[in-house]
Amino acid sequence: MTLDQLRELCLSFPGATESLKWEDHICFMVAEKIFCMTGESGGVSFKVTPEEFEEMMERDGIVATPYMARNMWVTVQQFNKLRPKEWAQYLHQSYELIRSKLPKKVQNTLS
Repeated sequence: MTLDQLRELCLSFPGATESLKWEDHICFMVAEKIFCMTGESGGVSFKVTPEEFEEMMERDGIVATPYMARNMWVTVQQFNKLRPKEWAQYLHQSYELIRSKLPKKVQNTLS
C-alpha cells in the first residue's frame, strides 16, 4: 500500500472526500466525518470494532490512536504492517462505521 493507493481506495467509497486538516493531516471523510487520516509524521489511523481494537493492539506496528483510542481508533505505523486485503477490509469497515452514525437522510444521499 502506498499513499496514492490509500487515496484511491478511500475515495472509491460513495460520497468520500479528501481534505487537509491541522496543516499536515490528509483526512478522508464521509459527510464531513473522518473515517481515515494520515499525516507527514506517518501512520494511518482509522476506526475498528471493539473486538478488533483489542486484537490489533497485540500486533506489531499498530498502536492506539492518541486522543481517539476511546472511540476505537488505531494507527498503523507503516504501510507494510497490513496486507492489501486487510487494508481494503479495515478502511471499508471504518467508512461504514462512520457512515452508519450519520442521519438516515444523509446516508440515503450517499448511495
